Amino acid sequence: QGAPEPSVVAGHSLGEYSALVAAGVLQFADAVSLVQKRGQFMQSAVPVGEGSMAAILGLSDEKVQQACADAASGDVVQAAYFNAPNQVVIAGTTDAVKRAIEACKSAGAKRAMQLPVSAPFHSALMQPAAARMAEVLEEVRFSTPTIPVVQNIDASVHADADEIRENLVSQMCGAVLWTDTVLTLVDLGVDTAIECGPGKVLTGLARRIDKSIAGHNILSRQSIGDVIEEIGA
Repeated sequence: QGAPEPSVVAGHSLGEYSALVAAGVLQFADAVSLVQKRGQFMQSAVPVGEGSMAAILGLSDEKVQQACADAASGDVVQAAYFNAPNQVVIAGTTDAVKRAIEACKSAGAKRAMQLPVSAPFHSALMQPAAARMAEVLEEVRFSTPTIPVVQNIDASVHADADEIRENLVSQMCGAVLWTDTVLTLVDLGVDTAIECGPGKVLTGLARRIDKSIAGHNILSRQSIGDVIEEIGA
């Protein structure tokens, strides 16, 4: 008896490539190459020090977006990750992010803190990286998914290979709609989520978004069997 097959997949930002491999859209070797190039393109899109990100806790999505709009002053600062209710990450030019941090604090955020990251991911500043990635993605074969894939850019199921490819480009400059993605999974009938990776961050976020989801974590090859046993598969 083999491992149980997922009924639907989704990935957070970079994890979307793993989800597409699981759904048969991308070959594993292609995904590894694409992920490497994506990282290189995003890192080189903005000179070190000129871009930044910050975590905003305890403030609604709408208030975070308004604070970013108020703080922009001609620069770029925008919501980059809607990770869970009252948990948003913003990205943009360093000065604009600092202004937005203060604006969020003034709006009532419990915490607003700059993150130790090297680039302003999922913001308009990634446009040069997205343009380069679009060219690379055109050279790779995308297949029709064998199971539903929910993509970050709009938290919707996509089955058209070309559309999935385009969404990977858009994703680099657009926000990760993780809260809505999890709610879409729930709408599709998901009640058990298995997180594959080195941590338990997404499992924690899923619980904050919808407590009906039972989360399990595959942290290593050894833990695969444990998770299969836990879910009774």
